[in-house]
Amino acid sequence: MSKEPILFKHLAVPDINKLGVYVENGGYEGLRKAVTDMKPEDVTKEVSDSGLRGRGGAGFPTGRKWSFIPKGVLPTYLVVNADESEPGAFKDRELMERNPHQLLEGVALSAYAIGCRLAFIYVRGEFLYIQEILDAALAEAYAGGYLGKNIFGSGYDIEIVVHRGAGAYICGEESALLDSLEGYRGFPRLRPPFPAVKGLYGQPTVINNVETLANVPHIVRHGSAWFRSYGTEKSPGTKICSISGPVQKPGNYELEMGTPFRVLLEEKAGGMLPGKTLKAYIPGGASAPMLPNRPEFIDVPITYEDYPAVGSTMGSASFILIPEDVCIIYAQLRISEFFAHESCGKCIPCREGTPWLMKTVRRIERGEGREDDLPLLLDICDNILGRSFCALGDFSTSNIVASIKYFYDEYEEHIRRRACPHISATAAVA
Repeated sequence: MSKEPILFKHLAVPDINKLGVYVENGGYEGLRKAVTDMKPEDVTKEVSDSGLRGRGGAGFPTGRKWSFIPKGVLPTYLVVNADESEPGAFKDRELMERNPHQLLEGVALSAYAIGCRLAFIYVRGEFLYIQEILDAALAEAYAGGYLGKNIFGSGYDIEIVVHRGAGAYICGEESALLDSLEGYRGFPRLRPPFPAVKGLYGQPTVINNVETLANVPHIVRHGSAWFRSYGTEKSPGTKICSISGPVQKPGNYELEMGTPFRVLLEEKAGGMLPGKTLKAYIPGGASAPMLPNRPEFIDVPITYEDYPAVGSTMGSASFILIPEDVCIIYAQLRISEFFAHESCGKCIPCREGTPWLMKTVRRIERGEGREDDLPLLLDICDNILGRSFCALGDFSTSNIVASIKYFYDEYEEHIRRRACPHISATAAVA
């Protein structure tokens, strides 16, 4: 990106994860400014004016979400969704691992804005070492007076608790996350009421993603106009993009919103590995519809509005690349297996539909497909989409529909030949 990074600006600074180094580089100045010179509603307005949108996938305006918290209802809670379990997503992990105080400052600022005095960071169950990093950073911040009682002499108190989840994908869904945080099995809740009205322990609650909150200290410190100088009108700021697959340099890259995917692929990630050609890519983790390797899809600007315009979603900007020598049906089978395994089983369309999708795709991939399997797959998808309790059911249909749309001939060839034309490649991947 041409401008200076926002979230990754200080990653090259040695020991930026330590409190002293973070403070030397401007850390906690945004929090000091907020609690000593700004009212909570001023912080909310600054974030609203910045146009910051949720970086977890939905892209909902952050300031607007905060404004839904009813006035005078106490206590209120802030919950950080750090349950990064979407296949292909690993941006939040790096933010917490490399610069934990940036997140903690964002949590404290956001909590101040909504009148919260107890916040929770819900970390993915497998992230034991991340929890240890966050706990160490919290201990430093408490000892330094940046968190806890009467921070900066303002009279504002804030406590932050790190909670490790049980390793279930469904707990990335915000209402299932709340159930899990309360000690119950992670099941999505019926809405309304929404968490802003009745969330954690039945109280008003805001749930934000790690990357979202990591932006808040920079917005408060530098102002909304500065933040809007990055990105596009509808998608201001930067976005951390995770890219994985057969590329020269897989990893996380912070790009200005509106940067074409081609820049991420060819310039940042260094292009495909020698001997590999891109067949398709999934822009938002396993839940986003895949797109084939066509110029109109490779040149899509990375924004919340441009990917829906071409029939997909940016989601968490977790780009999974599928090379030409990998069977699309095999790739789809792995995705369908994931969703069938991760369905919580609460609602019938998802509980019954995801295994049915998986078994049908598996039958085709094994060379046992029937002519009516493709209409059957689309019919199952139609009966899941919009009918499940949460978005997991919808996500399970995304790539079935997209892969049949763009790679219908490959499905037909499997069924006609009763074998996979990429059998050597899929065997090697397996």
